[in-house]
Amino acid sequence: MKQAKNKFKIAVAMSGGVDSSVTAKILKDQGHDVVGIFLRFWKEEQPPLAKGGRGDFKDARRAAKIIGIPLHTLDFSRIFKKQVVDNFLSEYAKGKTPNPCVRCNKLVKLGLLIREAKKSGFDYVATGHYAINKNNKLYKAKDKNKDQSYFLYTLNQDELKHLLFPLGDYTKPQVRQLAKKFKLPAAAKPESQEICFIADKSHNEFLKRYLKLKAGKIKTLDNKIIGAHQGLPLYTIGQRKGIEIGGTGPYYAAKMDYKKNILYVVNKSDNKILYGDKLIAKNISWLIGTEPKMPLKCEAVIRYHHKPVKCLAAKINKNKYQVKFAIPQRAIAPGQSVVFYEKNQVLGGGIICQN
Repeated sequence: MKQAKNKFKIAVAMSGGVDSSVTAKILKDQGHDVVGIFLRFWKEEQPPLAKGGRGDFKDARRAAKIIGIPLHTLDFSRIFKKQVVDNFLSEYAKGKTPNPCVRCNKLVKLGLLIREAKKSGFDYVATGHYAINKNNKLYKAKDKNKDQSYFLYTLNQDELKHLLFPLGDYTKPQVRQLAKKFKLPAAAKPESQEICFIADKSHNEFLKRYLKLKAGKIKTLDNKIIGAHQGLPLYTIGQRKGIEIGGTGPYYAAKMDYKKNILYVVNKSDNKILYGDKLIAKNISWLIGTEPKMPLKCEAVIRYHHKPVKCLAAKINKNKYQVKFAIPQRAIAPGQSVVFYEKNQVLGGGIICQN
């Protein structure tokens, strides 16, 4: 590894996975004073195997020992439960589709960790995110399949100033190879694609455990009753999975009437009701520090791994913006984040409140 010009004191968020382990090793080999930090988040008591549990801590501890760095723990479980899990459930109860990773990065995993690290005299916080932070500007990672810049748009300039993403210029296969070379225990560890606090990895089962769900009718757009749903929060626009109507289908969630507790469905995935050419967004955060000149021509991403689409963003009032797309987009889901890009640079983003 290339030796760093200056030696810094760096706190590395270590989860026990391959990305954070390699991040710590890279920075250690560059000559920095590296300390691993294992973050304890809220996990379900039942079922018992939630992320952030003993297995992940053991992996993080083994990696730290091999790298030759100390590992400390910070218990963020209470604030994580309040700010991320409780919000996740309350938003679903209102018919929204929140992204807990966006909120976690801002309020807990990065935001709170940076504040705690600065108090303890660290110069930087480093994570295994796939993104590039260059001159206080955030860009997409080299590995476009793994790029996580979408989840980081809520960061501000001061937070960005104290963040390092060493994996931004690597691909996932390269990181796996480095882990193998360094003999790190997580080299072959599979990565979780699911929401970290859902113990059994079943999104709908989690909602069933914590929300009071009310069964209701499933109707076609012409008001024909064709089945029953298990509770509207279990469905989101465009969804096919979970709409089980014996003998017919497939069907796709088209709209939810929360007042009458009715799920409306269509039987074609390209039905025009599933598409929209604009949305309204709130809680806009400009990662670049200041609001760009309006109206803004840029590209927008409306969910993780969504293909960027050209758009025009315009301010409606102090808190809301309208985003018009060059091409209608499928399944615009209130509660998700819309993130604005200029080529590979993240400009900012906000929460979709209506389409």
